[in-house]
Amino acid sequence: MASLSIRNVRKVYPNGAEILKGIDLDIEDGQFLILVGGSGCGKSTLLNMIAGLENISQGEIRIGERVVNNVPPKERDIAMVFQSYALYPTMTVRENISFGLGIRKVPKAEQEIIVNRVAETLQMKHLLDRKPAMLSGGQRQRVAMGRAIARDPSLFLFDEPLSNLDAKLRVEMRAEIKLLHQRLGATIVYVTHDQIEAMTLGDRIAVMRDGVVQQFGSPQEIYDQPDNLYVAGFIGSPSMNFLRGKLMAHAAGAAFALEHQGTTTLLPLPANHAAAGHFGAWLGRELILGIRPEHVTDALSARRAETPEGYHPMEVPCTIEMTEPTGPDTLAFAWFNGVRATCRTHPRAGAEPGASIPLAFDLSKAILFDPASEMRLGA
Repeated sequence: MASLSIRNVRKVYPNGAEILKGIDLDIEDGQFLILVGGSGCGKSTLLNMIAGLENISQGEIRIGERVVNNVPPKERDIAMVFQSYALYPTMTVRENISFGLGIRKVPKAEQEIIVNRVAETLQMKHLLDRKPAMLSGGQRQRVAMGRAIARDPSLFLFDEPLSNLDAKLRVEMRAEIKLLHQRLGATIVYVTHDQIEAMTLGDRIAVMRDGVVQQFGSPQEIYDQPDNLYVAGFIGSPSMNFLRGKLMAHAAGAAFALEHQGTTTLLPLPANHAAAGHFGAWLGRELILGIRPEHVTDALSARRAETPEGYHPMEVPCTIEMTEPTGPDTLAFAWFNGVRATCRTHPRAGAEPGASIPLAFDLSKAILFDPASEMRLGA
């Protein structure tokens, strides 16, 4: 396996369209990197440049100790798994997996050993004599992965490999890919538009938008401390709530003031809030407060939640507009003081459409953003 270093990589097409605008990323040997973002953000273009399928306009890509800018794809020691499986329909699973080995003149006896080892790793020895038409979508994707593993490359590249599968199969294949990474200790770069895949699979995530990396870090870092409004809204399901108001002086330090038709609701921020050092500079100014649905909940759930010592979540009367039961909890869409918020409540908390219930806001987990720059205070 090998590390991957990307330095100031740009992609500009002859018509002047700049798709990548200076990408800098480093992943260590054995790490799992996720490139995530909406359509057109440049993530697949970057993957193709790592693979050598797209030319680099500027910058440097290094696999291990070798700069590969001008190295042909077949000499980069990579293996790629595509969205479309790309299997040979007239060949058996065994022949599909061993095809690349035959091209590289690996002896037949060694090919058989490698194919059997790969099939055992992916739990598909019973499928070796079947052809792709006899396989399910998940099984075909396993064969595509097996063909890549058989090459024993320095770097695995996955281009949205699960997007053709149904919801249940996607969950199963996510688990298989994660287990595969743990078994092989492989260095993987994985492209997806699905933030759930990004959060569950990656050691490191690069959130991309318009050819720029918005934030690069561990899944938990990006979830807990998003650098800007785009990352905060993109990562997390359901999305973070964004409330627009002003930061006001308060007995404990500061409070977030929401005004609607002459009525003001004050949401006190705990003294040890992450942005406490910035309160003075922003008092009286308009900000955006971001808070995730799991930190807006019913009073019973709030009492069970962990909060800083001496801090009690603020309870606000809300009117429930709509609910989405999920089993372990209920997503509720509620209105208070002209603001609509998504919250997670206990299934028996009484969150029914039209009901008025108090919802507790755990503001120790809230994040403040500058509406002009869209950056998190302190980022």
